[in-house]
Amino acid sequence: MTQEMQQAEDFRPSDLVGTSVQRREDPRLVSGEAEYTDDVQHGGLFLALCRSRYGHARIEEVDTSDAAAMPGVEAVYTADDVAASDAPGSIRGGSGAAPDQTLLAEETVTFQGQPIAAVLADDRYTATEAAEAVDVSYERLPAVVDPEAALGDDAPTIHDVAPDNVTFEWDTGDADAADAALADADRVVDVEFTINRVVPTAMEPRSAVAEPDPDDDGHLSLAVSVQNPHQMREDVAAFLGLSEDRVDVRSPDVGGGFGGKLQPYPGYLAAAWAAHEFGQPVKWTATRTEEFLSMVHSREHVVSAEVAVSDEGNIRGFRADTVAPVGGVLVSGGDVVPKNLGLMGNGQYDIPGAYVDVTGVYTNTTPLSAYRGAGRPEATYFTERLIRTVAADLEMDPVELRRRNQLRPEQFPFETGLGRTYDSGDYERTMDVALAKIDYEAFRERQARLREEDRYVGIGVSAYVEACGVGPGIEEFGAVEVQPSGEVLVRSGTAEIGTGHATGYAQIVARELGVPFEDVEVRLGDTSETEEGTGTFGSRAMAVGGSALKEGAEAVREKAREIAAHHLEASPEDIAFEDGEFAIRGAPDRSLSMAEVAELAADPETLPADVDPGLDATASYDPPNYTFPFGTHVAIVEVDPDTGEIQIERYVAVDDVGAQINPTIVEGQVHGGIVQGLGQALYEEADYDDNGTLVGGSLQDYAVPRAHHVPEIEWDSTVTESPHNPLGVKGVGEAGTIAAPPAIVNAVVDALEPFGVRSLEMPLTQERIWRAIHES
Repeated sequence: MTQEMQQAEDFRPSDLVGTSVQRREDPRLVSGEAEYTDDVQHGGLFLALCRSRYGHARIEEVDTSDAAAMPGVEAVYTADDVAASDAPGSIRGGSGAAPDQTLLAEETVTFQGQPIAAVLADDRYTATEAAEAVDVSYERLPAVVDPEAALGDDAPTIHDVAPDNVTFEWDTGDADAADAALADADRVVDVEFTINRVVPTAMEPRSAVAEPDPDDDGHLSLAVSVQNPHQMREDVAAFLGLSEDRVDVRSPDVGGGFGGKLQPYPGYLAAAWAAHEFGQPVKWTATRTEEFLSMVHSREHVVSAEVAVSDEGNIRGFRADTVAPVGGVLVSGGDVVPKNLGLMGNGQYDIPGAYVDVTGVYTNTTPLSAYRGAGRPEATYFTERLIRTVAADLEMDPVELRRRNQLRPEQFPFETGLGRTYDSGDYERTMDVALAKIDYEAFRERQARLREEDRYVGIGVSAYVEACGVGPGIEEFGAVEVQPSGEVLVRSGTAEIGTGHATGYAQIVARELGVPFEDVEVRLGDTSETEEGTGTFGSRAMAVGGSALKEGAEAVREKAREIAAHHLEASPEDIAFEDGEFAIRGAPDRSLSMAEVAELAADPETLPADVDPGLDATASYDPPNYTFPFGTHVAIVEVDPDTGEIQIERYVAVDDVGAQINPTIVEGQVHGGIVQGLGQALYEEADYDDNGTLVGGSLQDYAVPRAHHVPEIEWDSTVTESPHNPLGVKGVGEAGTIAAPPAIVNAVVDALEPFGVRSLEMPLTQERIWRAIHES
């Protein structure tokens, strides 16, 4: 159901929401007019970082003399220099057993790529060469990269505050109910698998430009490639010991965020610290190798579960234990993301006795945190692989097993027992639509015929539900102003990271105010424009940011109604509003446009006594709960048993993301997410050797999907509105990434059923498939 983009002027303002208006961001992006952080011209110095070459080592000496002597080098800093400065050096991290984080490593490095020294030079090339010239003497220490091995008695201790390498232990659900279900079950099915570690790999590497204000001593402005500029303002201010009003942060165009750009990375903070200390602008831009070594990784889990099942296929409960590495440092979100496997472990199913235990452990690897989906892809992979494994044990069709256990529409709102209350849903309907598109029964008949010809096709279903728009307690802020000219200025605390927020926000505000779409200007991701904000993550922008702007626009409209009523000599209750015109009910010839009211609002002499000049409002929205998008994705594959090659024949996605502000943007988000999910399922994995050295730390070695790897994606949707926000939206930014991996893996396992293959680990490389076939 591919939607065609249309021009906004083709629609009345009241019809804008729900239409596929052409994205206003695209012309700049495709014409080379976008401004990414590294494009910001600063006329100052460049920063480069000397990083650890080892995964675990004690620092014996850091000799900076050769680097400092190089022409063009202005300064070389180590941890001692940072400690000797006035900066408190506070760095936001995760919650668990963890030492204080430092900008530059002091005594020990715990992962390859950890920064040890910082260089300032006149150009980026000199800075890079000087960073390489810093001579670090190490005492190598034993490393551990496997999360289960890190729990062993003979594992090296990575941090003294966690002698057993455990940074947190957490559980959710009802352990007694799970044990009772297992004890009473007709059968208990074991499910074991690992989830592969992946790297976000945004097109634009991380970058920061920090500029001291020459006219305001101590004031610092930063352009940073981040998803959360207001949080970054707080991070920089806390690190430097400044009040937040002394720091401004803006995110220019961001070439992909995916959760990886939510962290207060040392590169960002080092640029800010150096600019503050040196009194000159400083730019830091990561190389692609640095992106692989030091941008957060994600996804890795080692999962073991027991599932209680009746002979009829009713899942009565499960007990799951998972070990999740946090890497060498517990960063922000490193303790939160792994828990989502537990919180969303029920998936779409009514499972009364569920219990999940999560153990977070240190390993000598790059820290792990959020990546598109932030724990919900892991939860869906757990649930949907569990369904496929149980179905095989029961010799039952996996679709039938899903139908027997899926929640019904009348059960909502539904408390899962694992810590979430689902808002609304019609799960079976999305599965029905997807299977009808595939013609499921016809496929099974074709599959049987092809097996007789020694051809192996398979079908994989992934029925997902996810949690978006985190709440309560995580607000978003916005402001709407109708200027005397009639043009509208909109500000939001979210950041634009390529997701089309400026288009969607303009559609919402234009509808509420009845003004032309093109008259709405949207400004995002700048703390100097919007005093408060939270950021773009967790598919929250429309559900929370859009709701704040809707309420702000409604407040402006009602103020305008009061002003219009005053000038039309009527009561506000007698004023009707439609497509930008205020008119007396029953006398439409007496009216004022929104632009005319805005002009009147600028003149205090013409206003009612109790009305302030101006036509503007600020608003915040604090959602009462998460929203819960859902859907069904189906993949059909053919596997060549002689080579292990996988060919994706079809990929069908049916998603329910609530009300859709712009259906084509929604579909685009689904497509992009699916491609990233295919990457994890088929190609991507960040591997370490036993010494903690990243194997494949560049795009020459780390495989991401290319255009010719991606099948045609057939998309459709249903609409079940969320009751948790005034727009009824649920969120879509992560849906495809969540649904795709189990759809592909289940399809390949289905294809290889004649060979006795019951389970496979991602990524499904040709060699791994070939070995599974020939070793089964």
